Amino acid sequence: MLAKADPSQKLYTRMRLWETPDQYVVEPSDGSSGSCLAISRADGTMTLLDEIPSSGGRTPKIQTIFGVVGILKLLAGSYLFVITERDCAGSYLGHPIFKVSKLKVFPCDYSLKNSPEEQKKMESEFSAMLKVAEKTPGLYFSYDVNITLSAQRLNELGDDSRLLPLWRQAEPRFLWNNYMLEVLIDNKLDQYMLPVIQGSFQNFQSAIGKDIIDVTLIARRCTRRTGTRMWRRGADSDGYVANFVESEQIVHLNGHTASFVQVRGSIPFLWEQIVDLTYKPRFEIVKPEEAPRVAERHFLDLRKKYGNVLAVDLVNKHGGEGRLSEKFASAVQNILSDDVRYVHFDFHRICGHIHFERLSILYDQIEDFLVKNRYYLLNDKGEKVEAQIGVVRTNCIDCLDRTNVTQSMIGRKMLELQLQRLGVFDANQTIRSYPNFDDCFKILWATQGDDISIQYSGTPALKGDFVRYGKRTSQGILKDGWNALMRYYLNNFVDGTKQDAIDLLQGHYIVSVSRDMAPKRPTGKVEAIASFRIALALIAMGFFLTMMSLRQVPNDVWHLAFSLLWAGLSLGIAAFVKANGRVFCNRPRLHKPPL
Repeated sequence: MLAKADPSQKLYTRMRLWETPDQYVVEPSDGSSGSCLAISRADGTMTLLDEIPSSGGRTPKIQTIFGVVGILKLLAGSYLFVITERDCAGSYLGHPIFKVSKLKVFPCDYSLKNSPEEQKKMESEFSAMLKVAEKTPGLYFSYDVNITLSAQRLNELGDDSRLLPLWRQAEPRFLWNNYMLEVLIDNKLDQYMLPVIQGSFQNFQSAIGKDIIDVTLIARRCTRRTGTRMWRRGADSDGYVANFVESEQIVHLNGHTASFVQVRGSIPFLWEQIVDLTYKPRFEIVKPEEAPRVAERHFLDLRKKYGNVLAVDLVNKHGGEGRLSEKFASAVQNILSDDVRYVHFDFHRICGHIHFERLSILYDQIEDFLVKNRYYLLNDKGEKVEAQIGVVRTNCIDCLDRTNVTQSMIGRKMLELQLQRLGVFDANQTIRSYPNFDDCFKILWATQGDDISIQYSGTPALKGDFVRYGKRTSQGILKDGWNALMRYYLNNFVDGTKQDAIDLLQGHYIVSVSRDMAPKRPTGKVEAIASFRIALALIAMGFFLTMMSLRQVPNDVWHLAFSLLWAGLSLGIAAFVKANGRVFCNRPRLHKPPL
């Protein structure tokens, strides 16, 4: 049977948060008889209370909360993260899974009043980043079941592990609030420690004949090298890659459970793509001599966690992407074996922008691996029938759009094999044989693709219309164009601050008085006057005056000279912006962790 947490360690599901002048008090209100948790508003210190303390004659502010996410310590203050709104996203193993609708930060920083001015200034800038953190998308949790582990790993937990609190069962790399839970762990507050993942949780039920099929798709984002699209690329020196996501497709049918896991992640060596206002910044391979060692570490970690590995590389064979693909192929050359395989599939050359059905060519190349490494299967008695002994690792450049389309194709093929084995499908039947089921399946994968893309790039996935409808549409192509422009804007002018907030939350940047942030405005001559908004306004004004002058040329030929002057100034400013593109971008201000 699949593991569940010990009832004696059950998490509080509903609480009241009392705001008094000198402390926050969290009171369980779900019928539990546990102690209240008091958090000092001066410095964040915690104590357990048997009852709500007196508020000294003042009427305290009270609100309902649904979980304590953790506490983050900055320079002088601490900050309490709680869930103030939740939505039920579906159920798993008979237990509800919730999505965080609203995350709120409560400061515990009264002691900041006695801090030096410079420290107050830095604390203010750090705390401002937490406002960005409140908007973190795609957070999910359960009070009853461990959703950081796949069904296979969950079932393999030992008897002792099954009795542990959920946070102790959790897989650390998928535990989004792992760093923020440290203070609660030190205070042994098990019933307050709610494990949260970032990713996606989608679920649907559909009938085929007399069979009710329940399909769940869970995405778990790794926190080791998490971040935004342009500010987290490639791998670090330990082999942890950007945008690493584990996707698990789970089927429940007549008491049987089938699970299939696949993963995605950035090309596993040191490379980057620093924004500079160009639409597609140049790919830079960092320390190319280190590529084989970093790739080996990455695949060794995958082998330990998943077994055999098939790496599917979807990037272009030529141009900037081609250099990355060539380095990837050479980096893994010495570790290829029966256990580790590498397949390159030039998605854009073979499928173009509309012929995604040609992915069948890729499937023909990897079908033997999928059949050999199987999927996880429990019978109607909860006994293991089959184990998944290998994983497909898919990547493109962002590990979003091409990867989403490819993974949905693989998920579809594996689900068909599972339903054939369980007797729902005949040998010649496919998911497309049942239109309602097919539509639900497409929406399942399209929604997950959008969720993962929003977390990494800020926009829904491109090519999502094919995943959602099975074909490219004119509306989908126009939507892709808009989302591509939005990605450009977010990558250049928003994501630097977002990356700083992520690094703070994940403990990738440890705040201390001795560590500095980069100044808000660099001090060089060019940087001192650089403002993209001002430059854009000047360019627009220049072209407006150019057009006004040209309209007056028939009346006065001297206006031709003025129009050339204004046009020249506009082009000059545009050239200045292009030459100094990196200066105008919103860059992270916290020092980057070493690659």
